[in-house]
Amino acid sequence: MYTNILIPVAFEEGRDVEGAVTVARTLAATGAHITFLHVMEQMPVYAAEFVPVDMMAQTKDKVGARLRELAETLEGARTAVTEGPSGRSITTWAEENGADCIIIASHRPVMSDLLLGSTAAWVVRHAQCAVHVIR
Repeated sequence: MYTNILIPVAFEEGRDVEGAVTVARTLAATGAHITFLHVMEQMPVYAAEFVPVDMMAQTKDKVGARLRELAETLEGARTAVTEGPSGRSITTWAEENGADCIIIASHRPVMSDLLLGSTAAWVVRHAQCAVHVIR
């Protein structure tokens, strides 16, 4: 049983957040900490000048609200939002916060994933803790 579970959340169609929550409930020890994490990709410099200054802050607020809605489905769940490359940010957050399990949703790989790697593949290869992939 795990005591500090991380569930990365990508607000994309087809991602199985409910499946990850079900797995977390099954694998969590009594009193476990479960954190829903969203990674906001950094905007390329060449595009940043065309985006309103407060847009990222507004987006971060909206993401935080959606994460809090998810957290309400699990007793004692927490939320976090970070910025950076998705895979690296997830594994870094997990290490810095002592996660002992990451439950991550994945999609069926396409050719570009085989060449470049998906976020879930990065996490599986680089995480220092157990990783459960939901497909």
